[in-house]
Amino acid sequence: MGDLNSSIRPDGVVSLPVIDLSLDRDEVSRAILDAGKNIGFFQVINHGVTEQAMRDMEAACREFFALPAEDKAAFYSEDNKKTNRYFSGSTYQTGGNKYWMDCLRLGCSIPVGDSKNNWPDKPQNLREVIETFTVLTRDMGMELLRLLCQGMGLRTDYFDGNLGGADVIVTLNHYPACPDPSTMIGLPPHCDRNLLSLLLPSTVPGLQFSHNGQWIDVEPLPNAFIVNFGLPLEVVTNGMLKSIEHRVVTNTTMARTSVGTFITPTKDCLITPVEEFLDEENPPRYHAVTYSDFNRIHSIAKHGLSSVKTTDLKKIEESLSTET
Repeated sequence: MGDLNSSIRPDGVVSLPVIDLSLDRDEVSRAILDAGKNIGFFQVINHGVTEQAMRDMEAACREFFALPAEDKAAFYSEDNKKTNRYFSGSTYQTGGNKYWMDCLRLGCSIPVGDSKNNWPDKPQNLREVIETFTVLTRDMGMELLRLLCQGMGLRTDYFDGNLGGADVIVTLNHYPACPDPSTMIGLPPHCDRNLLSLLLPSTVPGLQFSHNGQWIDVEPLPNAFIVNFGLPLEVVTNGMLKSIEHRVVTNTTMARTSVGTFITPTKDCLITPVEEFLDEENPPRYHAVTYSDFNRIHSIAKHGLSSVKTTDLKKIEESLSTET
């Protein structure tokens, strides 16, 4: 199974739980549940995404971001509502603050079909590489959700419908070397608004998550994916699972590239605690809202170590009432 317990070394690097998906399903399901309860992040190995697919994806990232500016300009947009776009900075509302990141964001239907025709056609084979990688990674993510359901006592296909049924979002993220990392970070502190996040990380460090009031560095394993739970999963489980705030920092000498794959609810899907986690001693901690409203409510990112989560029901209701 690997080391299922997270530990923090004196140098501040965290050793995340490592879950081997090739082992006994009961053991794996318990490990995923424990990781979600205790730390909110874990790494997976033997996950079914081939090494060739990972290497091809990494090469496609490098080649895309190395393209001449004019080849990427036609795809550039600062419109957050556009599914497919190339942009710089963050998708969160940050009060005008800029971040040291370039990103290619793409929507991918399953099966992919014609959706790939809306993606860039350079570099050569980019579309085919992303399609192969996304299908494999999404399959891994849905299997993780089924194993999680098994560990929680839910029917294993609970997330197969609207909760995990929107188009998969894929982001190719590039953080150039930064002349002054003390004043410019790559991605602001945030909790993910999607259901499940699957990251093919860079060998260059930069990902951090909050732990006991500090930012902790994550050290990825070779060929492993880093997995974390999004805010909708915290709501669905009435707070049993944790969506943990994280960010990306920059450095002066090395660029960093990663690939995120995100499983997301449909816009009209109701995000609410499920009955299995409610009783007299555990009343609902979260207000039921559509995912469209949920996504908007949790769209603001902040500087420093302060949670972007809003679990105060009164504040949520006031936010909705002022905009309806």
